[in-house]
Parts: sequence; C-alpha cells; structure tokens
Amino acid sequence: MKEETLYIVMPAYNEEANIESVIQQWHPVVEKINNGSRLVIVDDGSKDKTAEIIFSLKEKYPLLLPITKPNSGHGSTVLYAYHKAINANVDYIFQTDSDGQTNPDEFWTFWENKDKFDFIIGSRNARQDGLGRVVVTKILRLLVWFIFGTWVKDANTPFRLMKTERLIPILKIIPEDFFLCNVVISTIAVKWGERCKWYPITFKPRQGGVNSINFKRIFKIGIQALGDFRVINRNIRAAKRIAK
Repeated sequence: MKEETLYIVMPAYNEEANIESVIQQWHPVVEKINNGSRLVIVDDGSKDKTAEIIFSLKEKYPLLLPITKPNSGHGSTVLYAYHKAINANVDYIFQTDSDGQTNPDEFWTFWENKDKFDFIIGSRNARQDGLGRVVVTKILRLLVWFIFGTWVKDANTPFRLMKTERLIPILKIIPEDFFLCNVVISTIAVKWGERCKWYPITFKPRQGGVNSINFKRIFKIGIQALGDFRVINRNIRAAKRIAK
C-alpha cells in the first residue's frame, strides 16, 4: 500500500520575528510522517529578512522547502502553495500561517481522522488575536450565507487538512489571484456535500511582528468580498451547468 504524503504549506510575508521558531515547531511534524512530505514556506516578496532566514535554515531542516516569489498578497500566495503541492502529487495538503498563532500538537487529531473526512478545518473558539480579526470572521460568515446560501462554521481558518484529489476540482473555480481563497474553498466544500469536519483549535496572539488588520481595512475586506463572492457564485453555477 502506498504511503501517504503531506505538504504543510505556509505563506510568509515580513515574518522575520516568527519564521525560525515556526519552522522549528512544525518541521518535526513532516519528519514524523516523511515519505516525501515537506514543510513548504512561500515567501511573498517580504521586505524584511524572511526569505534570507528560510533559505539559511534549509541545511538544518532537510524537509523544509523554501520558496520566494514577487509579492502578490496572502490569498494568491496560498493558492500558489496549493498548486505547488498538487504538482508534487502529494496525497494531503495542510495549510497554516507562519505567524506562530497555531499549535502543531493539534495537527495530529486532524491527521488521525483524515480517512473519515476530505476537509478538516479548525474552529477558532477562544481566539486571542484581537477584536478586528474576530469581526472579519463574523462578517465573512454572514456574507457567505447571504451570497451562497451556505452556513460555514469558520470558513477562513488557517489550519486545514485537505485531501488533494478533492481540492483540485474546487481550485478550478477560483481565480489564481483570489484574496479570500480559503473562505471559498470551505464554502464550496460544504455546498458540494464534501466530507467536512470542524475541530476546535487554539488560536494564540501573534508571536511577533505587526497585526495588519484595522477597522478601515475590515470595511475594505467586506466590500471586496461582496463582489468577489458573487463572481465565485457565478463560477459555481457555470460549473454545475457544464457537469450536467
């Protein structure tokens, strides 16, 4: 029987304060699974020393795959990482962020249940990352309900284990530069009746660096999401028509 492979993918932008400790925490996960598994850090054109740090750690952490590219934003960088994993023919993709807010120990509940579900996503209950981000999550949940008619428990959590073969058809609907890609992935997975499961996770304060969310940006995110979600909804309907 083929041994299952995993890519843990993380976007990184100006994370020099966090990135080495995050790699130190997450590299043992892929070491334990191995079989061609990798910890993939995609530097999104950082202006600080993030890229320099991740490449300097390659020898110390042999299963680390550092990548750097021009800046394009969080969503498109996540999608870039997903396509890298798909092109590597891995069985599972796990995505989290590189700011040190998630706990690697909680990954193993997801991995132990991977045969039961195709999308396992964290549910951030006792969040410690600031009111602004909590507000964003609540707004997105309401917009998803309003546009797609689908209730998703925590659509945008950066702590998700996905079966690659079930993710591929969903990504065909999402433009490569889409900002809120994880929200749409969660929404389509629920809407299409994929085997989805939410497990509660810890969500800590940022371990370093600066929180980029403020209430002015929250307003912009909401306006942008309203238009973007409508585009995706049209793509979903078009995909259904083609399938028929």
